[in-house]
Amino acid sequence: MAGEAAKLRLVFCGTPQFAVPTLEALIAAGYRVELVVSQPDRPVGRAAEIHPTPVKRAAMAAGISVTQPEKIKSNAEFRAQLEAIAPDAVVVVAYGRIIPPWMLALPRLGCINLHGSLLPKYRGAAPIQWSVANGDAFTGNTTMLLEEGLDTGPILMQQTHEIGRDTTSVDLFETLAVAGAPLVVETLAGLESGSIAPQPQNHEFATFAPLLDREDGRMDFGRCAAHELYNRWRGFQPWPGAYTPLNGKKLIVHRMALALETPSGATDAQPGTICVHGGRLFAACADDTWLELIEVQLEGKKRMAATEFLRGNPLAADSRLG
Repeated sequence: MAGEAAKLRLVFCGTPQFAVPTLEALIAAGYRVELVVSQPDRPVGRAAEIHPTPVKRAAMAAGISVTQPEKIKSNAEFRAQLEAIAPDAVVVVAYGRIIPPWMLALPRLGCINLHGSLLPKYRGAAPIQWSVANGDAFTGNTTMLLEEGLDTGPILMQQTHEIGRDTTSVDLFETLAVAGAPLVVETLAGLESGSIAPQPQNHEFATFAPLLDREDGRMDFGRCAAHELYNRWRGFQPWPGAYTPLNGKKLIVHRMALALETPSGATDAQPGTICVHGGRLFAACADDTWLELIEVQLEGKKRMAATEFLRGNPLAADSRLG
């Protein structure tokens, strides 16, 4: 394997931590990663300090050249750089840029992408988050050949992974990143040997996973049952999370759980109704279901356990969420 891998010249495109295991696996397998392409470094945190992207850090640690063009579609200098390398394949993992036609046509084995879903399900920018938010029992990784359409290219290989009932998107990102790395290595080997035949996607079964919006984190107690709100909270970690208005202020819910039974004395409660029982905070949801809010943060205040929150914020009997 290492001898075959050494013959292939690669360009790797990626930006976040999700892409790092694949880059490291390609290096370990003996592929000649001639260049790493990552998005420009951006300000991070409240201090707005400039930090290198996770992929850039990994490439620098391995002694691989890195370029971070602001644009690539009509970037003559970047195009000349790639054409001079003449890569056998371009591997793209969470790069965050649309690959232009000239780049798609450049490598003889094509541009190979690792996508965190079982395509054609969940095409788009946030497949991992939406698979959790929708309460799916399983998802997986797909390697495919990129083409001009959004995640529409032929499938090369797939692997399936279960989603636990309490798994968050943060958990699933790590699982799929680690599992996807050897899948990319195996895919490259199969393309080189001719043992993998690209299979067209069935576009009739395609679903879309759009980029997340702040409003996706807003809890709708009247429309959603408790398990739906819980799934959305799991899926929308760390952003946009889950929040709801309370007495004119924003209440962020950092931790929650499904209530196994209706709190004592809270039958026939309307969605959004708050119930405090035994020092615990419960919220009524659609279909006569309940959530326990375990850790919350009121706008302008620190994050705290619900018991602590209730001590400092006594709630009126008619207080409602939403």
